[in-house]
Amino acid sequence: MTTTPDGRADARRNRELVLRTAARVFTEEGTGASLGRIAQRAGVGAGTVYRHFPSKEILIEAVLAEHVEDMVAAAARWRARAAPGDALFGFLLEAIERSAGRRHVCDALTGDRSWPRAGLARGTRRFHEALERLLREARQAGAIRADVRADDLAALAAGGVTLRSAHRDEARGSQVVRLLLDGLRARAVTEPGSFRDGTGALARHGTTVPRHCAECGAVLRVRATGRPARYCGPACRQRAHRRRRAGRG
Repeated sequence: MTTTPDGRADARRNRELVLRTAARVFTEEGTGASLGRIAQRAGVGAGTVYRHFPSKEILIEAVLAEHVEDMVAAAARWRARAAPGDALFGFLLEAIERSAGRRHVCDALTGDRSWPRAGLARGTRRFHEALERLLREARQAGAIRADVRADDLAALAAGGVTLRSAHRDEARGSQVVRLLLDGLRARAVTEPGSFRDGTGALARHGTTVPRHCAECGAVLRVRATGRPARYCGPACRQRAHRRRRAGRG
């Protein structure tokens, strides 16, 4: 039997209809929904669904693959329209927000270690390439911490989806996700080094900073300015002074 061009177009439309309907049903009802239920919601016969997707696992894979390809396209849009740092963080936020709406389907990907399969693997590879590109350009622009890797971002995005979905207040959940992403941003500093606790400059000049009281051994509180303390308080300072005087006498 010869398939006409119109027949091929109808088949493509039916496949897209089933795919869109499946994404909606899985989001609303979870991946436990049957193919018969999806056919009913799509308004097509069960045979139409089985013709394109012989099993539910194949249909879930197709839904996931389409979602991943949508994310690849989103990464390209952000890269074209925004500065490197804004592009990376804007894309991550969009990916988390959109994936949170499809949490049941995404859980199938993270919960089953047999994924990704061949069809999904191609899209996943393209997604990681797009993420690597955004990260590389954001790092070159000094917009993100230098020690962040692409797999860190992928893991953080997965965690962000869970956080966003678990929060009762949708707006507040989105705000918390933004706070999470802000922790990745590079922080402007005036000089290299760690915290400004006064110990860095002393160490550079060969001075040993005392860590414990010279009299009682208690841990000293580090001062941000001035000379480093030798004693934990006036009492120990006075005792040490009396001992020195007694030793000279």
